[in-house]
Amino acid sequence: MQISWGALPCALVFAMPAQAAAPAPNAAPGPVAGSDTVDTGFSIGEQIVVSARSMAASSRNVLTSIDRMGGDVAQNANVNYAWELVGRLPGVMLTNFNQGTTSGKFSFRGFNGEGEINAVKLLIDGVPANSNDGNMPYIDSVFPLDIAGIEVVRGTSDPRYGLHAIAGSANIQTRIGGNYLEGKVSGGSFDTYEAQAVAGIERGGFSQNYLAAWRQAGGWRDHGALTRGSLAGKWFFRPNDTLRVGAIARWYRGTADEPGYLTLENAAAHPRMTNAYNQTDGDTRTVAQGSLHLDATFSDSLDLTAKAYANRLRDDRYVKFSAATSQQRRMTDEDHYGISGALHWHTHVAGTPVMAELGGDMQWQDNVSRRYNTVARVVSAQTRDQAFTLNIGGVYGLLTLEPTRWLTISPAWRLDWVGGTFHNRLAGTNAPINAYGTISQPKLQVAITPVDQVTLYGNYGKSFQIGTGSGAYLIPPRTTNLAPSVNAGWEAGIKLRPMAAIETRVALWLQDASGEIKRKLNDPLGDSENVGATRRRGVDVQVNLKPVNGVSAWGALSWQTSRIRVADPATPGYLGHEIDHVPHWLWSGGVDLTPATRWRLSLWGNGQSSYWLTAANDPAVGKFGQYAVFNAEVAFRPIDKLELALTGKNLLNRRYEYVWYDATVTAAQSRSPTAHSPAEGLGLTGSARVRF
Repeated sequence: MQISWGALPCALVFAMPAQAAAPAPNAAPGPVAGSDTVDTGFSIGEQIVVSARSMAASSRNVLTSIDRMGGDVAQNANVNYAWELVGRLPGVMLTNFNQGTTSGKFSFRGFNGEGEINAVKLLIDGVPANSNDGNMPYIDSVFPLDIAGIEVVRGTSDPRYGLHAIAGSANIQTRIGGNYLEGKVSGGSFDTYEAQAVAGIERGGFSQNYLAAWRQAGGWRDHGALTRGSLAGKWFFRPNDTLRVGAIARWYRGTADEPGYLTLENAAAHPRMTNAYNQTDGDTRTVAQGSLHLDATFSDSLDLTAKAYANRLRDDRYVKFSAATSQQRRMTDEDHYGISGALHWHTHVAGTPVMAELGGDMQWQDNVSRRYNTVARVVSAQTRDQAFTLNIGGVYGLLTLEPTRWLTISPAWRLDWVGGTFHNRLAGTNAPINAYGTISQPKLQVAITPVDQVTLYGNYGKSFQIGTGSGAYLIPPRTTNLAPSVNAGWEAGIKLRPMAAIETRVALWLQDASGEIKRKLNDPLGDSENVGATRRRGVDVQVNLKPVNGVSAWGALSWQTSRIRVADPATPGYLGHEIDHVPHWLWSGGVDLTPATRWRLSLWGNGQSSYWLTAANDPAVGKFGQYAVFNAEVAFRPIDKLELALTGKNLLNRRYEYVWYDATVTAAQSRSPTAHSPAEGLGLTGSARVRF
């Protein structure tokens, strides 16, 4: 099936997702299908931002494992980059490259963070925020003091998103509306200094919100300095209770040196060093986002939400991975434009609550990728000059039925289409997109509430993966179109609250990919390679405790495996092997105490088991990556408008590191063909937060 790119925007007027429309002035009588009476979510922190009355494209209409972090947790944080915050949520794996602006990322559901398969759809205020390859450079623009909440939706049953939502999505919600003026300054170990200022002004239905933030750090490792700055403005107008329109603009620039990767021996003996050949490595990254928002309530039962947005990424990186390779200059220019929306209808049929939703999105990408071989930032040869477009659009339908008070059934279906062209400007050749056809993704969600405070839920769904960069196109010598890799997954869980002080959730899940592909990370063409059919499965256990006033604790433990069940013909020996950089165990937890009115104490930690470095699962190379890190914060308010805090990261000064397999490392250089990036040791940060 071929899509008409001219007709699709017209169709999307009637299937226009956003996170919260304005609530109707009078709620519909009786129970509402898809309402908050069924909640499979799990929350950390207090200031949780939720959508009103399960409005259009709300996660409250999704019956799967959902995790939310409150703005109070995020705003108190002292981190180099916002992706570090997501690691506090259950079942989330952090990959810490610690290489300048290529700092790290988060992943979940048995997918690693290597950049080969980026399986998480990232949104900022509901606006898509992935680069073409699925990475998350736009998250750099978000600073903690401006975060209202973070929400992670795991699994394959959510119909709202298509591209990059292989394992789920994450939405960072920033502060919109309200009246406040706050500033936070901090300084600490490794010559780290930061200043953040946020303001909210709301009068007569018009709200303005602003962010200005700057961070500078010398880095724990030599040649690891960074400077980051961000500006954001948000303007929304609500003339009445049924309409809200708004605009958001966000700009960010970051520059950073890269300390490079060390040999096994150097990482053990001198973890803070850099190599002489990395002295000119570094990156400059600029991102910008602009979006228009519309939320409208037509009646007690009908509402609409819509967005239009533009994203811009400019990245200029110099990197040398080992002594045996050339330094590269990697230049990325991307401009993405999109629209999205949903129409949401509540009614009763024969006394049964029914909710129907039609939604969709469309994105146009204009991408340029250039690479050069360089010596100390002087170009010696150009190795890549690519310009490629990617157009992808999808529509979905979602129906939620509540035939009884204890049963919710929610079938959904999503369809996506892909178009685009590829130009190799070095070779002077062109190529069409793979003929992916119509990518069909049926989904089903069921929840049973046999008694109050007990919810049994299950879901099934399909998501998809297509190639990124040149891997999405039919480039010779390939003559056969690649099909999309379809991920079919299910989940079965129980959430219960036996008493007010205890909340827990247990979920079993499985996800099969029909023909997984991964990026060749250092390939001149930027191509992909076949992994084969894969199976990921696991179990997640989460607990929240509030035994007495002033004490709260939470913990999460996840077990997962990720294996190749049908190997690529080129690597038949990989059958049954584990996928690289996926630990079996992930854990996180914390305790928050308020022993007195003006005091706040927090202790939290996270960790993981070890992983293989390649799908070869070579015991001669071994496993790496195991760690357990603990952090703490103590805060005191001498007066109501001022809070002073001291934060300690990696309190036990544990040594841990990110490691990958590097075939260019010779026996003369190291006894192990591995590349190591040690993580930061013990660090202390003092901060002062003022509320005017």
